[in-house]
Amino acid sequence: MTTRPTLHFFRGKAGAGKSTVASRLAKEAGAVLISEDIWLLRLFGDQMKSFDDYLRVSKKLKTVVGPLTVDLLRAGQSVVLDFQANTRTGRSWFRSVFEQADADHLLHFINTSDATCLERIARRNVERPEGSHHLTEEDFFSISSYFQEPDESEEFKVKRYVDEAE
Repeated sequence: MTTRPTLHFFRGKAGAGKSTVASRLAKEAGAVLISEDIWLLRLFGDQMKSFDDYLRVSKKLKTVVGPLTVDLLRAGQSVVLDFQANTRTGRSWFRSVFEQADADHLLHFINTSDATCLERIARRNVERPEGSHHLTEEDFFSISSYFQEPDESEEFKVKRYVDEAE
């Protein structure tokens, strides 16, 4: 029995560990990893000064990454999209990708406490790994206010993670 290619995508707050899980998952599954943060930095870094800028350029990026991901999935290659699926609207884009490709999917829901996320963000603000953005505590709570939990009516296959540090 052959396994269908799978699209992996993520729901979690800033600092929750999405990129860490994405990187590990891509290695373990032999999947292609596409990181939104790195692509945005390399293509639009000079244009991203605010959250509204992020939303604008992220839409542009999806017009390229979506068809690329569909092609990879159709070719039999699983893909890990280190992109956020934190809203119902955001998750509908992922659905359009895996449905176009007739591929399987898995939404990785990383549930990490705000305190742990903020500790990680503070560390990341100092270390500045590629693709990271400086976030304040105010930014964190403002962005997090838009999040919508996935619910059963969306009919996603979901794998839930609870941060091991909690």
